[in-house]
Order: sequence, then C-alpha cells, then structure tokens
Amino acid sequence: MTKRLGRLLVVLLAGMIVVSACGSDDESADETTTESTDTTTSADDETTTSTATTETSDDESTSTTADSDDGADDGDLPGEAWDGFADAGDEFAVMGVAHDDELNVRSLPDASSDIVTSVGPTETGLIATGRARLLPRSIWYEVDVDGQVGWVNAAFVGFMGGTDDATAEYLANGSQGGAETMVDLARAVSAAFASEEPESRIVQSVAPTVGDLGEITYDVIGLGDDSVAGYRLHIFATPDDNGETFSLRSIERTVFCSRGTDGELCA
Repeated sequence: MTKRLGRLLVVLLAGMIVVSACGSDDESADETTTESTDTTTSADDETTTSTATTETSDDESTSTTADSDDGADDGDLPGEAWDGFADAGDEFAVMGVAHDDELNVRSLPDASSDIVTSVGPTETGLIATGRARLLPRSIWYEVDVDGQVGWVNAAFVGFMGGTDDATAEYLANGSQGGAETMVDLARAVSAAFASEEPESRIVQSVAPTVGDLGEITYDVIGLGDDSVAGYRLHIFATPDDNGETFSLRSIERTVFCSRGTDGELCA
C-alpha cells in the first residue's frame, strides 16, 4: 500500500468524485429514482431497482464504444488508463447503495454500456483486476464478480476496514438516544457522523427489523477525507413496552477506505 502514497496528485480528484458521483447530471446516463424516502439522495446512474422509475439523459462525461467486448484493449475504452488504488486481487465492498437497489457491473466503464451482472448493497468480495479508468467526472474499476468481469463506478465501492463501537462517541455529543421509529433513530445517528461540507450521501443499506431488539443499517458516504470514504452504521435499539419509541442500544461502525487498508486502518 505504501506505493499508493505517491499518487497524491490524483487523491483530491478521487475524493471529490466519491462525494459528487451520486447526483451529478453529467454522469446520469440512466439515472434512477427510487421510491424509498429513507435516503437523503438517490443512488445514481450505477444502481438499478425493480421499483425504480428510470430517466435517461445525455452523458457528456463518457464516450461509449458500443461494439467493444468485455476484454477490450485500453485504447478502446472510455477515458484514460489510471494507476488507481486497487492492485489485482484486492477486494472491494459495495457502499452507498440503497437496500432495495443493486449496483450494476457494466461491460465498459460507461454508465450506458451493457450490464454484465448486478450485486446487492452489502456485497463484498468484488475482486479488482488491476485496471482502472479515469473519466472527466468519474473513476471506474474493473472487477471480477464470481467469474464475470466488468466495470463499477468507484463512487459505489470501497475497501472495507475495521469495525468499532461508536455508541459512546455518539452519545458524548448530547445526541439523540431514542426516537419514535428505527428509521428516525438511524437518521439522527447518521447525521451525527456525516459531513456538511462536502455534504455526505446518506443511504439506508439494510432495511429495519423489529423484535425484542431492532436493527437497521445506514451508509454515510463522502466525508471530505482522501483516505476514509465513509462509514457503515449498524444500529441496534430496544423498543419500549408499548412499542411506540426505541432507545439506542449500540452502534457498530465499519469504515470504508478509498485507497486501501493497512490492517484495519485506512491507508
């Protein structure tokens, strides 16, 4: 991972892309709008959902080579070759995709190219091939998903780092320890760990379950950090006797890294 530290000329670009890739009109070649109201912004052109309404707009940031094969030479691909942060064999995890959505793996680094396969919002084990492409407003990585090779937008994948208990950190700031619903509680927790400038993308990545112990998971992506891409917050709460409010029990925070990991820490 130390060799990556020399790439500081492109780090700021990569960090800005992670924050701005979702919701950028220049990238929304097949932008989707989900029916869920549990996200502050909708997952953009690289996600698809069975309940989505699709809107198509021109994508000026990419040039499509429609007849290219999956194994096209670099010269036939949109953008330019980029010495990215993923070596061949590194593993990505999906991040910032809604629980009722999927991340598209495409035949080319282009939001309008054919879909090779799709993966769920908490999928891990996307194996980097070592190829990456730099486009005007996006970065793409080539990955292998169970033997199927395609391209994913870097705004929706990261290196999964360590997990810690963030409950005390959250409550130490006088933050809300309860709410009427699991969603309300999770939104309050997510907002506490989000960035205002740049504005984080907050997405419900796992739907709530309620019983003796309620659970819900939110992703907070884009923190203005060139190393930390965001967090996955697994939130636990207990309902009161009448089931009308939920009290926070614990927050498991898993970090997503932009440039790889050094143990459980971001490189």
